[in-house]
Amino acid sequence: MESSDDLFKRLEQLNEVGAALSSERDIHRLLEKILVAAKDITHADGGTLYRITEDGKALRFEIVRNDTLGIALGGSSGNPINFPDLPLKDEQGAPNNAMVAAYAAINDKTVNIVDAYSEAGFDFSGTRKFDERTGYRSQSFLTVPMKNHESEIIGVLQLINSLDSQTQAVQAFSISEQRLAESLASQAAIALTNRQLISQLETLFESFINLINLAIDEKSPYTGGHCQRVPALTMMIAEAVNATHEGPLSAFQMTDADLYELKIAGLLHDCGKVTTPVHVVDKATKLQTIFDRIGLVDTRFEVLKRDVQIATLRRLLDMRSQANPEAESACWAECWNELGVLDDEREFLRRANVGGEAMTTEDQQRVRDIGTRHTWRNPSGVDADFLAADEIENLSIRAGTLTAKEREIINHHIVATIKMLEALPWPKHLKNVAEYAGGHHERMDGKGYPKGLTREQMSLPARMMGIADIFEALTAKDRPYKPGMKLSQAIDIMRKFSSGGHIDPDLFETFLQQNVYRRYAEEFLDPSQIDETASQNVGAGGTA
Repeated sequence: MESSDDLFKRLEQLNEVGAALSSERDIHRLLEKILVAAKDITHADGGTLYRITEDGKALRFEIVRNDTLGIALGGSSGNPINFPDLPLKDEQGAPNNAMVAAYAAINDKTVNIVDAYSEAGFDFSGTRKFDERTGYRSQSFLTVPMKNHESEIIGVLQLINSLDSQTQAVQAFSISEQRLAESLASQAAIALTNRQLISQLETLFESFINLINLAIDEKSPYTGGHCQRVPALTMMIAEAVNATHEGPLSAFQMTDADLYELKIAGLLHDCGKVTTPVHVVDKATKLQTIFDRIGLVDTRFEVLKRDVQIATLRRLLDMRSQANPEAESACWAECWNELGVLDDEREFLRRANVGGEAMTTEDQQRVRDIGTRHTWRNPSGVDADFLAADEIENLSIRAGTLTAKEREIINHHIVATIKMLEALPWPKHLKNVAEYAGGHHERMDGKGYPKGLTREQMSLPARMMGIADIFEALTAKDRPYKPGMKLSQAIDIMRKFSSGGHIDPDLFETFLQQNVYRRYAEEFLDPSQIDETASQNVGAGGTA
């Protein structure tokens, strides 16, 4: 006879289990906790947890445990379950009431069996074969249906061989143990259903995020990959920090909930790019808008060359009455010289249009000289400067392909991102998404944008995202204006950023020491970008 103290302890254990189930985020660990808790409360030696399959036609083995035999399948064990699903109906479509677990699910009824070998109502042939193979003796069974708040059967909890706490002898499951198991099954079903609903909402939410990124991707294939790679690299950095046990970051740890929040922030970090004009995002050359206007410049050069040739021919016609071969030869020489100058200027503007790391002041002045030295008759019949002011401004861009105004347009995407994210009613566990996502263009020295935050004013996850955003941009192989850098070159630039107050030096050290850059490169970069010099530089430089 069970004492009141023992029953009270079990009730306390049941309450503790209920609280633990409510806080578990991972469904597989939740299922494992349910079965382990049921075994503990009922002193069962083994058990199985089944879930109804998606089509509602069978029970699927989710977790299997047996202490005596040392069997642990499913859940955190890492051992797969290869048992076939248990059908709820036979081949003729009749209820499969011969199998005790199926019977409990079909009839919504707990089944408490004292001895399977003497039970006549169910088919235990499979159990007997298992016992013959293992030398085990499956005797008492307690099979409890799991029903959610909508009275739907979502699974079955089956416990085997209740053990006497003193002698460890197998005994029948008591009525109090049955009630406790039923109570636990009810709590577990609600916890499991809630977790499933939350997972479904999270999946739906992430699908909406991916929809936004798809919209950005459809606008520009050059940013779609970025929206996927930055969160992946951010999570690699976060996991590396969690694995750090020495140095200034050793005390910082992120829980599963923290990591999920950072993941969402990473996926949304560039959502404001839906507002950025495509011609600015995709600007591969200095004169590109909807198309590359260097073609128009080429046409103007052809017009100038035609005009030179026409002028030469006219002069030659005027000379025919004089019959002066030397003058004609000089006229042609002047023509070829002018055409050569025009060809040279055209090639120069073509090179200038490509963009690069730095354009000299002399080259910038040469663009202005070419633009104003020549005049041409435009389609309206008006003589105009060879290059418009807008074209001179673009071709004189010192680095890259964007004008100052276009850079402001690009930079505005982070302002739009912050506005969009701060306008959302985030739940408590995602309240930092806007701060994490909105800080990836800030600098440690306060010279970043849009808020000019310093290192002390930024959270560590936001600083992680800043490193991920820069490293991805340096090594990206799908940008329209540059090839992806080699790993060693990108690390050298990141090293300068670390010492120059651009990125967090402690995070950058972890980025190097934990080989985050290498794992990212192997997954996302071309093999040609991964050079051994990168590893040598990291090793030689210690923390940099």
